[in-house]
Amino acid sequence: MPFILNRRSLFVAGLGAAGAGLLGACTTTTPGAPGGQASANLLETARQQGYLRVAIANEPPYTQVETDGTVTGCEPDILRAVAQRLGIDDIQGIVTPYESMIPGLQANRWDVIAAGLFMKQSRCAEVSYSEPVIVSTESFAVPSGNPGKITTIADVLANPELKVGVIPGGFEEGILNSAAVPAEQQVQVDDGRSGVEALQAGRCDVFLLPTLSLEALIEDGDEFEVTDPIPDAPATGSGAAFRQSDQSFVDAYNTELTAFKATDEFTRIQEQWGFDPAAVEGVTAEQLCQNEG
Repeated sequence: MPFILNRRSLFVAGLGAAGAGLLGACTTTTPGAPGGQASANLLETARQQGYLRVAIANEPPYTQVETDGTVTGCEPDILRAVAQRLGIDDIQGIVTPYESMIPGLQANRWDVIAAGLFMKQSRCAEVSYSEPVIVSTESFAVPSGNPGKITTIADVLANPELKVGVIPGGFEEGILNSAAVPAEQQVQVDDGRSGVEALQAGRCDVFLLPTLSLEALIEDGDEFEVTDPIPDAPATGSGAAFRQSDQSFVDAYNTELTAFKATDEFTRIQEQWGFDPAAVEGVTAEQLCQNEG
């Protein structure tokens, strides 16, 4: 069962331990639709209750939970702004593992996913994505100096002894699987910080994650560096993901999102989190949903 931390909007899902340490005194919440069933009209329900329940991953710069419980990051900030244009006051974030996001959405544990859940064929077959708000590249975290000179997925395939850290259920796992990187070369980690720790402890030789996510993980004293974007990994993007039964909401959301993209506020949010607002220009969900995996 999810729990609410404070008025601003953080829940922590009991689906994983990633956010459990954030909890203090908590009260339980009730799903927006009676009996835990999806609302027949998500827009009407969200306006009445004053919020959307949103699955996040607490992976900056895509999503972030502040020490006071505030849900922020590029995707939640854009979701909140567009929701307000639709007459929905706020969002309530639920921290959950990537592999649980779509099942939880379909089970009505939340109304939307805004977590850098990159578009690919298998996901687009299960959810209705908004138009993209982020277009991203992938990189490796490597030991300082990159002693193995690992810069491509082909380099990984060429060395069966090399171990790659990867978050299960993430887009990066799909990249490795699509490239036929053997399972025994993949080292599963819980999140970005766990991946860095696995790299530094020698449990993996490289760690695969979006370029900006890795750059956001670098702290004083960390002895690793981030490679240039991987040339044989697909560039991808993400937007808000909804149940396919909520297509009327998605249509209304896309209308407001298109208008919001033309504002200075959209540019400010993108640049605040290190993204290029021009990168999404002309890129559609239909295009990104052609990514394999």
